[in-house]
Amino acid sequence: MAKSNFTNDRSIDERVLMAIVRVAERFKKESAALFKNFNLTFPQYNVLRVLDASENGQNTVRDINRIMLVSGANMTGITKRMEKTGFIIRTNDPNDDRLKRLEITEKGRRVLSDIADWNDRLVNAFLENYSTPKKIELLTILNDILKKETIVNDTDN
Repeated sequence: MAKSNFTNDRSIDERVLMAIVRVAERFKKESAALFKNFNLTFPQYNVLRVLDASENGQNTVRDINRIMLVSGANMTGITKRMEKTGFIIRTNDPNDDRLKRLEITEKGRRVLSDIADWNDRLVNAFLENYSTPKKIELLTILNDILKKETIVNDTDN
């Protein structure tokens, strides 16, 4: 294999953040390949997980958008396809006609159950070499980063 003449001249901070992105992208790619066997995409799987963890298996599209960090426009297409495949039911919110509610169906719960063991093995493969205290430390650091307010690029000055 030819030697690369690439030299990473980025700061340690940027290298850490880019490594996080690379790990996340690899996890998404490998998860998507698994979910495809169950006729699901990565975002659809996440919608099912959010609904499964929600009270009575229901939540508003707005709350799911917030939890998943997905735009409303993208969520519309995702949920329409999920409704056609029978994984969810979409209804109007009884308290606000502007809001849509999603509910996981029995088929949606079944597919989550079918995926569970496969997904657990995939997740474990990424983190098996790390102790629980190390994982907790990493999770704490990442959550602290996520809690920071969005940093606006001030290029107008």
